[in-house]
Amino acid sequence: MYVVDTSSGRVGRVMGHEGPYLQLRPYGGGREWDCAPDTVRGATVAERLSAATAYANARSRGEVP
Repeated sequence: MYVVDTSSGRVGRVMGHEGPYLQLRPYGGGREWDCAPDTVRGATVAERLSAATAYANARSRGEVP
């Protein structure tokens, strides 16, 4: 499930939870971050597509492995 962390605007995949926090991982992988459950909402199709496009562009520039 992909969500938007409304405190940062980042799109991430819910990986689990630790205590009162959700653990999210960025689209395409990377370092997880914690956020409060009340600061997330489901990502729209457009937001998921935008995150996928940003990841593909960064990968084509060699910025991500």
